[in-house]
Amino acid sequence: MQIVQTAPSPRIATIDLLKGLAMIIMALDHVRDFFHADSFLFDPNDIEKTNLPLFLTRLITNICAPAFCLLAGTSAFFVGKRKTKAELSQFLATRGLWLLFVEFTVVTFGWYFNPHFSVLSFGVIGSLGCSMLCLSVLVQLPLPFILAIGASLIFGHNLLDSIHFKNNIPWDLLHDVETVPLGSVKLEIYYPIIPWIGTMATGYCLGALYSTEVEAALRKKILHILGISCLMLFFVLRATNFYGDPIPWQHYDVVNEAFISTKTLMSFFNMQKYPPSLLFLLSALGFVFIFLANTETWQAKDTYRSKIAAFCCTFGRVPFFYYIVHLYLIHLSAVIVAGLSGAGWSIFILSAWITEVPALKHFGFSLFAVYSLWLSLIILMYPLCKRFDAYKSSHKEKWYLSYL
Repeated sequence: MQIVQTAPSPRIATIDLLKGLAMIIMALDHVRDFFHADSFLFDPNDIEKTNLPLFLTRLITNICAPAFCLLAGTSAFFVGKRKTKAELSQFLATRGLWLLFVEFTVVTFGWYFNPHFSVLSFGVIGSLGCSMLCLSVLVQLPLPFILAIGASLIFGHNLLDSIHFKNNIPWDLLHDVETVPLGSVKLEIYYPIIPWIGTMATGYCLGALYSTEVEAALRKKILHILGISCLMLFFVLRATNFYGDPIPWQHYDVVNEAFISTKTLMSFFNMQKYPPSLLFLLSALGFVFIFLANTETWQAKDTYRSKIAAFCCTFGRVPFFYYIVHLYLIHLSAVIVAGLSGAGWSIFILSAWITEVPALKHFGFSLFAVYSLWLSLIILMYPLCKRFDAYKSSHKEKWYLSYL
């Protein structure tokens, strides 16, 4: 089958829908980071200490970063239909550099509220920036080559799991999660870029499916095949512990042998996120492809689904604005709550990652409270995002809005 690359419609609603859903779910994980009492005591993926509701709360957020990184590549493909290759490369490079600047300034301050910047965080925004810089070079290649490179990075990066270098920033940025001392400053690297470059490059190629010459039925079929294939491969590789994740799953004893232990199930779905393993990406992207295959017509129908789609798309059209504002709202809320509760507002002026601060071990609330705070945040964010989206749409002549 030959796909002719022609310009798609200005926006693909299902892309905005998935972006918005990912942003909404992502906020749950961030609210949990700041407000859940257990967050300051143990990792929610620690099978020996966690519980099923907490584990599932963490598990459902696994789709967020892969979905957004994939769709960032898809959006780049759409932009490329209105630009030359050189213009697209420049577009991606400038936005990549902008995201890196924002990561080490606005985002780092949003996480730590520390004016001394004693910690610099390289997280999801930084990894997206680096991936865009790499994609700015890759877009000069034919699509099959870009797809081959993207798939190779996704499927092959776990071959590097046994290679480690102490305080080696270039290697840590590529593949290792590490805290590196830089004089009086600590650089915390959480999102090594190799698998994310592969995910964004794959997303760029995914954009070809949304060319006008590709019929919706064929696109749906291809997306279903991709999604089911990813999930089947995930289950095969995970069941055998053969390859794709450095955390092997294990059986836990259960009193009644007719049932599978809850701990065994959690162990099976406990995959490495930092950096994202092959199995982590297969499970997340499998869901993403199937979701895209089945939601394309949601906004075209006058049903509850169209209302859900419109709600999520509001966030999906302004993801950068949403990310920055929601982060500051969550952290500012934590400062206020800590002050009112008697714990002291200053405990949220952080000099280490939030879950590693000893002073917070006696702070926090139940998981039910976390969900309540999360829903309140989404309700608050909706009119802000809706207004900003309307402003961007009515002021397309303002070039700087494309960076927001």
